[in-house]
Amino acid sequence: MASNYRVEHINFYVADFNTAYHTILGRPALAKFMVVPHYAYLVLMMPSPTGVLALWANLSITYAYETESLALAEATDLSIQMASVVTNAKTMHVDDLEIPSLEPPCTSAKTKETKEVSLDLDDPSMIVKIGAHLDPK
Repeated sequence: MASNYRVEHINFYVADFNTAYHTILGRPALAKFMVVPHYAYLVLMMPSPTGVLALWANLSITYAYETESLALAEATDLSIQMASVVTNAKTMHVDDLEIPSLEPPCTSAKTKETKEVSLDLDDPSMIVKIGAHLDPK
């Protein structure tokens, strides 16, 4: 509508990356248009001569970009952590880089304590043994 049309000049920087937001407006731009952002609903509301003008975002496109941004952030974080591990490994002594072998768990000479629990009060033959170090058979 021509009655809701307005031209304002705003200086901003363009960043070349995909995010959920196509344009990021700072407080001066929001104040210039008297915009009220509702982030939960993805809508910008501002006064106009004929009432309140609402600019709605496309939820499915926003969700797709947000998911992609999250995956990119996780991959970047992982690559930074990997670079840190490689840097630390280069500074360590060779003997410290060896992976220790696992020793088998020691078996105790204690008696195997078990407890028999009845599964059915009417049928005493239905029992189960509960305890540590039981034979798997």
